[in-house]
Amino acid sequence: MPHLLPLLIRGINNLSDARYCAGMGADKLTFILDPAIPGFLDTKAVKELAGWVAGVELIGEFDQLNASEINAIAAECGLDAVLLRQPRSAAELAEIAPPAYIELAIGSVSIAGYLPHSSAGLLIEITEPLTTKTMEKLHAISQQHPLWLGPGLQPDLARDLATQLLLAGLVFPSGDEVKPGLRDFDQLEAVFEALETE
Repeated sequence: MPHLLPLLIRGINNLSDARYCAGMGADKLTFILDPAIPGFLDTKAVKELAGWVAGVELIGEFDQLNASEINAIAAECGLDAVLLRQPRSAAELAEIAPPAYIELAIGSVSIAGYLPHSSAGLLIEITEPLTTKTMEKLHAISQQHPLWLGPGLQPDLARDLATQLLLAGLVFPSGDEVKPGLRDFDQLEAVFEALETE
């Protein structure tokens, strides 16, 4: 089912999520490939999960690793892009081979402030109530950069953002299995359904 915007699902760590999200029309899936981040998966696990899904972009999330380490893991896992949890210098970004998304904290975003250039776009998770001022900032950023917003698992907010801002896409968290093969998808399903085109 087509959605109002492309959807990116973060932190896939099990086969149930990978297959469900791909089947529901997610466009991009991220895997945490940096040992510094909780929920880290090794390359073997990521390659195994990736082998079960088709038609989605595979993205690795990184925080502390340097450009050459990121490039080696990206090549081994066949990643389409990387998501950097913090801005890097222009020189380091130039060394990272795959297209890079850069995550910014919503509190650090200002219209006049420096915004890193990224080849794939900027990603902001919404962690506080949206004020008119914050919406203005997000609007201004979306005019200059491909902007991906994470509204959490809130279907109404997701739909509002999709219709009020010029976004590149929306970002949602994946979850954990209750036990292998058993997973409750109610919250994710509500978000997917809220964003379906009529």
